[in-house]
Amino acid sequence: MKTLLYLCLLLVCGLASAAQPNVLFLFADDMRSDSLAALGDPVVKTPHLDALVQRGFTFTNAYNLGGNSPAVCMPSRNMMMSGRAYTRWKDYLPAGAPEPRRGKMSPGDGPNFPLSMKAAGYETWHFGKKGNSANLIQAKFDHVHYQENDHMDREHGEPGREIIDGAIQFVSQRSDEKPFFMYLGFSNPHDPRVAAQSYRDLYVEAQMPLPKNYLPVHPFDNGEMMVRDEMISPWPRTEAEIRRTWRDYYATITGLDAQIGRLLKVLQERGLMENTIILFSADQGIAIGSHGLLGKQNLYDHSAKAPLVVAGPGIPKGKSTALVHLLDIYPTVCDLVRANPPASIDGVSFKPVILGQKKSSRESLLLTYMDKQRGLRDERYKLIRYPQTDVTQLFDLENDPLEMEDLSRRAELQERKQAMLKKLAEMQTKFGDDLPLTVAHPQPAKWKIPTPEEIKVLLPKWKMEDSLEHRAGGPPPFPFKKH
Repeated sequence: MKTLLYLCLLLVCGLASAAQPNVLFLFADDMRSDSLAALGDPVVKTPHLDALVQRGFTFTNAYNLGGNSPAVCMPSRNMMMSGRAYTRWKDYLPAGAPEPRRGKMSPGDGPNFPLSMKAAGYETWHFGKKGNSANLIQAKFDHVHYQENDHMDREHGEPGREIIDGAIQFVSQRSDEKPFFMYLGFSNPHDPRVAAQSYRDLYVEAQMPLPKNYLPVHPFDNGEMMVRDEMISPWPRTEAEIRRTWRDYYATITGLDAQIGRLLKVLQERGLMENTIILFSADQGIAIGSHGLLGKQNLYDHSAKAPLVVAGPGIPKGKSTALVHLLDIYPTVCDLVRANPPASIDGVSFKPVILGQKKSSRESLLLTYMDKQRGLRDERYKLIRYPQTDVTQLFDLENDPLEMEDLSRRAELQERKQAMLKKLAEMQTKFGDDLPLTVAHPQPAKWKIPTPEEIKVLLPKWKMEDSLEHRAGGPPPFPFKKH
């Protein structure tokens, strides 16, 4: 009898240990890779996400592959949810059926994150922003919820509150018959950045440090100098304006952290924390004064990289400099929960890196932005190519992580530069990217600050008429009427 009881206990324990963990995926909007205190920012206050970092595994070189839209968050989210590079898609916006002639497919078709998790036995639940998101893929979740208004969420002072309220309700009321896969796609800290006074009071505007690679104006035309994000503040970027923007950015991040903390507390109280894998990442970063830029339409690290933290059962505490694409998250989560990731995607699981079995899953990364910029990142160097102006940059990220010294003209590095250009072309072929790296008649690289008259003509294109007063010395330009 005792032997039978012992065997029964072993069976029960074995089944419990084999139970699939829940998965909570927290995905921010426009969040730089170092913008948590635990990830190196000396100013920001993020106690709840810091606790996740301190018990989890952090990737310090997680990159968005790029974008075919100035709203880079849209292709970034679609790539992450489909595991496929946007260069595989048929259309500018992901819609429609596969195109046999070119073999391209919309991320709304074929394998994707929610379908793979449902096939693995998960109840899938989504709540997020609706604009510039992966709406066709998100429609595949069992439960799909969107914010009532993305713009309002960024203005009421409690970033992410509506999403966290919904997540808490789901966790509190659901049955435990299946594990859950919960994806929360926040709209913060994207502008307009409005945080409650309690968060703003934590930061003194005049004391906000400038980025170490701050410049008043970018030194040349990168092909996207007059995009909406770059027109939010006047040129040249003044120190006072950049400090104001950083205060708003920090306060919004702290507000989002506080809301995420509410959900983590509920998971702890309900005994779910120990069996839940939690991921935190973002669609990409943003410049905010670095290199004289404001937005995300560039391939510098401050904009192309994103935070990436994984914590939970079976995840050791640690940190890695391994190169990963955000589209690698999908197959990695499948790998972590013992589901089979589809073979037809570009994503590569980095689970072996987490477990210490491999140093890296990728030797190099392709970086892109529309038809204006292409880049290659390897373990040490980054090359950025601007075909339309015939400009090439080369950075030694080991000795110059802020990308302040362009080495592309150094005689001793010409062989490396040419080798990286060749590798870049090979990576383009691998990912189905057919943009030429040279053009017959490049444009001048020199760029001059537009006149007030030129700006006035351009503002209606981006629905930014409300920023005129700010450019004349008035209050900040938020909120705009439309975005």
